[in-house]
Amino acid sequence: MTRLLSHPSRHSAPRPARAGLVQPVAAVLTDRIDDVVVAEAAARMAVGRRVPLLLIAVMPPHVKRSGLGPASASVRAVLARVMPRVGPFHLGHIPEVFHLPPGNGSRLAAARGLLALAARHRAPDVVIARRGPHGLDAQILIEAAALRGGPFVHSIASAAWVPLRSPSPPAGDLPSGSWRGNVPR
Repeated sequence: MTRLLSHPSRHSAPRPARAGLVQPVAAVLTDRIDDVVVAEAAARMAVGRRVPLLLIAVMPPHVKRSGLGPASASVRAVLARVMPRVGPFHLGHIPEVFHLPPGNGSRLAAARGLLALAARHRAPDVVIARRGPHGLDAQILIEAAALRGGPFVHSIASAAWVPLRSPSPPAGDLPSGSWRGNVPR
């Protein structure tokens, strides 16, 4: 009996690539304004390599761990800040959560845990802001990566804050009752 052409064989369908072969670029997001710069830098690296982004949302220790997965509301809030800037790159992304250890744990232990999470996803590069909250910044991550033997840590400086200024119109274009023109004395 011959097989109908409308039903493809299960062996002839293309198989997706093994997940273990993909080496995403990791971006460490800490719910700060610097996250946008970090995510954009990681996205530019990922586009060049044609790999997805591993978006690691770092949660502070006082946030309850119950119900905190990649689909939780607090993680979605962190990702929502960066997705409008990462979306135009048309990259796949892998959301992940890293919980900082409670109490007065060592900064180096927290950095090692974050690097272990990146290593589980086989991320050869981790992008992080130069200054981070809760003692998890690029300096300590670089130190932990040197002790651990990888991955490569890229530190991104935050964009300098510049106050918004609108261009002032020429003096002749102001209406007659404007504050620059006829000020009553």
